[in-house]
Amino acid sequence: MCASRTRAPARVARGRLYLQFRMGSDRYALDVSEVAEVLPLRQLKQVPEAPAWVAGVLAHRGVLVPVVDLGVLAFGRPAQLRTSTRLVLVDYPLAGESRWLGLILEQATDTLRCHPDEFRDYGLEQGGARYLGPVYQGANGLVQRIRVAELLPDAVRALLFPATEGAA
Repeated sequence: MCASRTRAPARVARGRLYLQFRMGSDRYALDVSEVAEVLPLRQLKQVPEAPAWVAGVLAHRGVLVPVVDLGVLAFGRPAQLRTSTRLVLVDYPLAGESRWLGLILEQATDTLRCHPDEFRDYGLEQGGARYLGPVYQGANGLVQRIRVAELLPDAVRALLFPATEGAA
């Protein structure tokens, strides 16, 4: 059984750790092994002609990081500006290496620990939303896992990471 960060007894030490966040009233999770850093929201440089869900570019530790508002990508609504809204840097796999991709996520302040097999496929076709993974059913409802490697369609990946597209 998954345990939330605030309710997990000390003996629950097995399984993977997930960063939990919300989009609207639904809960989602990222495997923390894919999370490089969790930051407060920052000022971003806009990307002309990018899709609306590309929030901009961040300069962080000498690296230019493209940032996606996951709420706009999934539901067409930007993340609400709350004290719990975070800019989460994930390791995005690209041409045999990993690059940072920033995600704007609401209420990204809790974690849960689960065995990966506790997330189950639910039988519905995702269509273009390949990044939506299986779901976990807990005492507080469903939590859907996000597949970081599947977040960007090919055209957007080429826009955000142009130098690596030619190297592949």
